[in-house]
Amino acid sequence: MRLVRKGLISRENAILVVIDVQEKLFPLISDDGEKVLENMRKLIQFAGIIGMPIVLTEQYPKGLGPTIPEIRDLIPNIQPVEKVEFSCFGSEEFKEIIKRLNAKSLIIVGIETHICVMQTAIEGVKEGFKVCVVSDATSSRNPEDKRIALERLRDNGIIVASTEMLIYELLKRAGTQEFRETLKLIKS
Repeated sequence: MRLVRKGLISRENAILVVIDVQEKLFPLISDDGEKVLENMRKLIQFAGIIGMPIVLTEQYPKGLGPTIPEIRDLIPNIQPVEKVEFSCFGSEEFKEIIKRLNAKSLIIVGIETHICVMQTAIEGVKEGFKVCVVSDATSSRNPEDKRIALERLRDNGIIVASTEMLIYELLKRAGTQEFRETLKLIKS
């Protein structure tokens, strides 16, 4: 059964997928690195506020090192899925985890936009998931690669959103305890 890929993202059956934010790779991404890191941290903390599951991946950690401490320290109880495939869907462990979580929507952040993020997103759509890539929480070594990847993602039915756009979309309303907690993240 194919899922509708357009429209709003719902938090029900959504998971946050944090792809390959690793020690030897992260310092090489383009000059928006600090902003990308800040947005990934906001989304991880927001996932905690609303109870959204998180899946963390690491691309060949023997060569690229572990997840950077700024991310790892936010989710110390999540065991990374180690992979050598560029698409997370090449990993049986990844597929088993998202099946166990009953995921219907994938919200993707991480690096690199034009490689692992893009391939995972496109395969996610092929597998029937509603997929959203958060443009300001992903990056590449070359800004042009990121730009082209975002165009290709849109062409393949992937929703491209900003961090703040996605947060408010998942919240749906003001005046709740979740909203008040989230507002602190947005304003920081």
